[in-house]
Amino acid sequence: MNFIRFIFSKIFFKQIILASIIFFCICITTLYILKIITNHNKYIKVPNLQSFSLKDSEIILKKNNLRFEVLDSSKYNPNYPPLSVIDQSPMFNDLVKKNRKIYLTLNPKSYREISVPNVIQITQRNAETKLQAVGFIIGEKKYKNDIGKNMVLEIEYKGEKIDPGVLLPKNSAIDLILGNGKNN
Repeated sequence: MNFIRFIFSKIFFKQIILASIIFFCICITTLYILKIITNHNKYIKVPNLQSFSLKDSEIILKKNNLRFEVLDSSKYNPNYPPLSVIDQSPMFNDLVKKNRKIYLTLNPKSYREISVPNVIQITQRNAETKLQAVGFIIGEKKYKNDIGKNMVLEIEYKGEKIDPGVLLPKNSAIDLILGNGKNN
């Protein structure tokens, strides 16, 4: 009975009102402080860094109070200079806050090297499919006397005979030496 009388007393209502006022003041103060700390409504436009070198990109980002991190890239793009920015995240003209980290993808120095598959003694069609699947370009097709018509006898790179397993840059042109179907 005393508990019910306490709940409906003036002291209890005064305490509830005082607690509500303090809670409201704490919430308002916290929101105000958060606006200051988080730079509310203060944005920076991300600059366009594509085709800039890493050194130039770093200077531009520092001027704009932005940080960066370099992401590894294995996709060589011949349209951009080596070790230049080929992609960025967030993108150009996006709005970000001060001290935001911009992720940069750099163009490698050249195509990565891959192993030449063994295409000796298989048909031209199969050899071309295998070579193109790993990233090589089919160069010239030369023929020499051999009973196996359109059978790959040798492979060449820049006029030199090469063996399967040799490491060459991706997108290299590989020449095929094929049999013409004629016996010596």
